[in-house]
Amino acid sequence: MIHKISVPDMHCEHCVKRIDNALKETGINFAVDLENKLVTVDGCEKCLSTALNELYDLGFTPEAK
Repeated sequence: MIHKISVPDMHCEHCVKRIDNALKETGINFAVDLENKLVTVDGCEKCLSTALNELYDLGFTPEAK
């Protein structure tokens, strides 16, 4: 299942790198889209929850769509 997470406070490539590094460690399948301020997660509800928690821990304010 594809889940989209809005990350309105993702502003630059540094943000993308921080998100990319954190989510890679979780082992989930994801993509980061800076232009649209989205993180797309391909996986189950637990994968979505893990991604949201990682984004919160990084200081972002993610919202599942």
